[in-house]
Amino acid sequence: MYRAYKFRLYPNNEQRVLIHKTFGYYRFIYNYFLDKCKTNGYMKAYDMCISLKGLYYEFPFLKEVDSCSLRCAIFNLEDSYKRFFSKKTRYPKFKNKYTKQSYRTNCIRSTYKGRTYSNIVLDLVNNTIKLPKLGLVKIRGYRNLEIINGNIINATVERDTTNKYYVSVVIEKKEFVTQKVTPKNIVGIDLGVKDLVVTSDDEKFNNPKELAKREKRLKRLQRKLSRQERNSNNYFKTKEKIARLHSKIKNSRKHNMINVVNKIIKEHDIIVSEKLNVRGMSQNHKLAKNILDASFNRICELLKWKCHQFGKYYYQVDTYFPSSKMCARCGAKTEKTKDLSVRRWTCEKCGYENNRDLTASINIMFEGLRLHYES
Repeated sequence: MYRAYKFRLYPNNEQRVLIHKTFGYYRFIYNYFLDKCKTNGYMKAYDMCISLKGLYYEFPFLKEVDSCSLRCAIFNLEDSYKRFFSKKTRYPKFKNKYTKQSYRTNCIRSTYKGRTYSNIVLDLVNNTIKLPKLGLVKIRGYRNLEIINGNIINATVERDTTNKYYVSVVIEKKEFVTQKVTPKNIVGIDLGVKDLVVTSDDEKFNNPKELAKREKRLKRLQRKLSRQERNSNNYFKTKEKIARLHSKIKNSRKHNMINVVNKIIKEHDIIVSEKLNVRGMSQNHKLAKNILDASFNRICELLKWKCHQFGKYYYQVDTYFPSSKMCARCGAKTEKTKDLSVRRWTCEKCGYENNRDLTASINIMFEGLRLHYES
C-alpha cells in the first residue's frame, strides 16, 4: 500500500537556488524530448535515457542537479504519452515557468558493511528531510508523529503559485486488512447548498461558502491585474496576491470538510450518501458557483476513504433515487419538490409534514440500509 505525506519545506538561500535550477533543468529535459518526439516521432523512455547521457556533454550545467530528477522528467513524459494514446488526455504540452513548479526524485538505497544508506531520509524528531544534492532541509507537518514506518519510494519537491515550498514523500507500507466494525447505528446524509450536510438525526452543518466571503476582494484584485502591464513586477505581485487568496479559500474549505467528515465517521458505523451528478447540476447557472464551491464529490471521497480506514461501511444511493419526492412516513411520491424553493410540503396521502432536506436524508438512510442487507 502506498501513502503520501506532504510537508512544508523551508530551504535556505543556497538550497532555494538549487531547487530553482532543478525546476529549470527538469523543465528543459521534458521540453527537449517532447520537441524531439514531435519532430522525429515518439521515442520510448529507454531511448530517451540513452540520449540523456549525450546531453551531459552538450550541456554541462545539467550535472549541477540530481540526475534522478532528470530521468523522472523522461518517465513523466512517457506517462503523458501513454495517457494520450489511451485517449484519457490531450497531446502533451510544453512546460512553462509561470505555473506551479515541481520535480520528482527516486529513493536509492544501498548496503555497505551491514549499514543501510539512502539518498532520502525523513527525520520527524528533528523536523528535517535529507534530499539528493540539497542535503538536510527543514520541514513542518505531522506534529503528532515521531516516525513513519515503511520504505520511501520517491519524493516530489514543488513550489506553488504562492511561493511556498512543499515536499511529498511516497512511502510503501505493508498492506493490512482493517477488521470491519459490528454496525450499531446508521445515518443518511443529504448534501445541499443552504446547509452543506443534513443528517437523518436532524443534525445540520452549515455551508461556510468560502468563495462568497472573499469574492469581493478577489474581483478587485483580478480587475487590478487586468489593468497592469503583463509580466511586469507589479503584475507578478498582484498575481501572487490572487494566488494566496485562492489558497486561503481552498484551505478553509478543506478544513471545514475534514471536521464535518470526522464528526460523522466518529459517531456512526454505516454512512449513506447520495451519488450526485455535479456536472449536470452545475449547468444551472444560478446555482453553479455555489454547487462547485460546496465540493460535494470531495466530501463523498473523504467519507469513502475514512470508512475504509476505520473499517466502517459507506454506501451511495443511485443518482436518480427520488429522495426528496418521497414521504418519510408512508413513501408516497409528490411532484411538488421539483420547485427548489419548496422547503416544506404536506403528504397528500398521510398528511405528514415533510422537511425537504430531513426527509431526503431519512429516505437515503433507509435505502442504504436495504443496500447493506443485500450486500
